[in-house]
Amino acid sequence: MKKYLILFLLISTTTFAQYKPATFTDPDRLRKIEATFPVIDSIYKKYALANNFPGMAYGIVVDGKLVHSVGLGYSHLEEKTPATPKSAFRIASMTKSLTAMAILKLRDAGKLKLDDPAYLYIPEMKNNKYLTKDATPVTIRHLLTHAAGYPEDNPWGDRQLAVSDDELLAIYKNGVSFSTNPGQGYEYSNLGFATLGYIIKKVSGKTYEQYITDTILKPLGMTHTYWEYTNVPKEQLALGYRWLDGKWVLQPMLHDGAYGAMGGLITTIEDFSKYMAVHMDAWPARDDVETGPVKRSSVREMQYPWDINYLTANAKTPNGRHCPTVSAYAYGLRWAKDCDNRVYVGHTGGLPGFGSQWNIMPDYGVGIVSFANLTYANAGAVNNMVLDTLLTLSGVKPRTLLASNILTRRRNELVKLLPNWDNPQATGIFADNFFMDYFPDKLKVEATEVFNRAGNITGIGEVVAENNLRGYFMMKGERGNIKVRFTLTPENPALIQEYHITFVK
Repeated sequence: MKKYLILFLLISTTTFAQYKPATFTDPDRLRKIEATFPVIDSIYKKYALANNFPGMAYGIVVDGKLVHSVGLGYSHLEEKTPATPKSAFRIASMTKSLTAMAILKLRDAGKLKLDDPAYLYIPEMKNNKYLTKDATPVTIRHLLTHAAGYPEDNPWGDRQLAVSDDELLAIYKNGVSFSTNPGQGYEYSNLGFATLGYIIKKVSGKTYEQYITDTILKPLGMTHTYWEYTNVPKEQLALGYRWLDGKWVLQPMLHDGAYGAMGGLITTIEDFSKYMAVHMDAWPARDDVETGPVKRSSVREMQYPWDINYLTANAKTPNGRHCPTVSAYAYGLRWAKDCDNRVYVGHTGGLPGFGSQWNIMPDYGVGIVSFANLTYANAGAVNNMVLDTLLTLSGVKPRTLLASNILTRRRNELVKLLPNWDNPQATGIFADNFFMDYFPDKLKVEATEVFNRAGNITGIGEVVAENNLRGYFMMKGERGNIKVRFTLTPENPALIQEYHITFVK
């Protein structure tokens, strides 16, 4: 064992550096994902037929690239125009995250603060009469997270798309009706995001639409994305329908207006995948040059679960497995984590004539998006089935967080001490709390017992990092394995503050 450890420590000597970005370790992950496409295509086709979708388009995005896209049915029933990944669908509330991104871009430029009262930008909001005199004023952050105290307004809000700025401001001049006080809970508000659109206009000096176009759409090359449906080439525009009395009924298209910020965008699978790539590229955190329309840290901030909404204790996976899920609202985005600790970030969209949804799994580097031209089409249900199928069939794993050099260094130093713990105080690798919480004589007894059970040590594994300053490593023995877990302090250099050793058969 002694010879092995000397060789091991010579090979493993590392420089005193810190963070290493998480990475994918499977070189065949894309090929494994591509092998699932025939099954995925059959799921979408079956779902579209069963739910009377006139037309549908969908795409799979891997590592920021659209790797598979398909159209089904018709974007224009009367003229039998096939739906394709180039067809332009209204994506409704999927628009909200672009509104949030624009707000953060203005924040990053020093033009506004998220905790500013919204009345600083819309004086008419000074007229707000809250439910109680001690209520806090509505802030921009409240609007971003649906915590402004406005009532849920989907049926009403979906019909407001084309109203003017004056009509929007009239709501504030007349006084808003509140369901709760600001900051006291989540309630989905289209009015809140229309208000953010107006704030963008006031702060940027451009229309909301022009600011989004200039700062997000154009830089990303989203040249087939529109606000006003009359600007979309006829052969590209998907019309919306409702399934009523056993037949499809054409729905009127609404013009762009003050509520465009909550749900007015019209785009294609090919274009929207470029926007999804921005959200995927935010991970992992790293030192690379910034290339997106906003900073990667701001995109990650957008995706953070600021307002936990609910626990779905009885949630099930698409294959019926019980899997509780916790959900939250971020900034113009929905966030969820399931029982397997898999994180999903995206948003649904629904308007008369349309239904859509997109989701990315940041840890897995995969994303999915689908549009349908049926009123409130439940695109999320099929997307969930597809993501679950993709992960199950491909077997792809999330990124692996690489151990920082300081974790590896402390592992090497711990290995030298095991199992005898000879004069550990002299090593200088332990924090000042350590020998008040752990006692060398007892540590020696514990480690010796574990080593005796494991037998001769034949190998020592790399550190499995839980974060930059906590992890564990395995020591392989003839009769079993030893797991050593440790946590470092926030000091520089980081010292060992916590330690556990266990026998693992």
